[in-house]
Amino acid sequence: MSFRLQPAPVARPNRCQLFGPGSNTKLFEKMAASAADVINLDLEDSVSPGDKDMARANVIQAISDVDWGSKTLSVRINGLDTPWWYRDVVDLLEQAGDRLDQIMIPKVGNASDIYAVDALVTAIETAKGRQKPIGFEVIIESAAGIAHVEEIAAASPRMQAMSLGAADFAASMGMATTGIGGTQENYYMLHGGQKHWSDPWHWAQAAIVAACRTHGVLPVDGPFGDFSDDEGYIAQARRSATLGMVGKWAIHPKQIALANQVFTPSDEAVAEAREILAAMEEAKARGEGATVYKGRLVDIASIKQAEVIVRQSEMIAG
Repeated sequence: MSFRLQPAPVARPNRCQLFGPGSNTKLFEKMAASAADVINLDLEDSVSPGDKDMARANVIQAISDVDWGSKTLSVRINGLDTPWWYRDVVDLLEQAGDRLDQIMIPKVGNASDIYAVDALVTAIETAKGRQKPIGFEVIIESAAGIAHVEEIAAASPRMQAMSLGAADFAASMGMATTGIGGTQENYYMLHGGQKHWSDPWHWAQAAIVAACRTHGVLPVDGPFGDFSDDEGYIAQARRSATLGMVGKWAIHPKQIALANQVFTPSDEAVAEAREILAAMEEAKARGEGATVYKGRLVDIASIKQAEVIVRQSEMIAG
């Protein structure tokens, strides 16, 4: 272990992030009543250019008027290459109430992007006397973003979460696909004349997880475009969870239950984790650093793995 220990990310459930356009006020109450842990009110891609001002006003009003319960409430602002983002930040922080938890910054390419938003946010918080600091979550959606992913994760103490935006990322990389997440038809290997499909997003997700875990940021899997394909959604979510991601986006209400299912440790997994911890306590009492559990070796590293599962279960239950 390095002398510099990796910091712990913010402790909150983040199994499912539900997105809805700020231009559709009819969805707000339904989103608030959903089982999603995080609500993302969108001012960016799902809102047409002519509706940007209206959507912003809708979201500002909804932040105070809607009962969001204990959910993490986030607003996705427009990209820094647009004429709308600065007004999103200014109006949200000057006019919206303290119920807003964080803003999502899309298409981040380097640490300077975070610095720019951070400087504006800090100035407004100081001027308005806001007592609750706004957190940041970002989306990696470009070749530049993945190339600078670690500096982005370390760019600000406001950083709380990071997601992969597969569609824009694919376009930026020049990938030959129009799919949003999931396996791709032409991304396969041949063995014995049989096709075996692998995951074209794996390496980017792994890079995001490593950067996030190094700097105490929550790694989150982004959208899965085909909301008619429950099995495909679950398969990608399971791959992401195995890699260390804590949750996944939902762009349709039916995906909420799927995300919560995958990213909630099962009773069996929690029970096994507790048994491993108990077995290691017994080994420790005997002066041993390792023991055998169900025919396999467990040691100090196993404790850390088991503690992750137990903590996640306790946090969700709490």
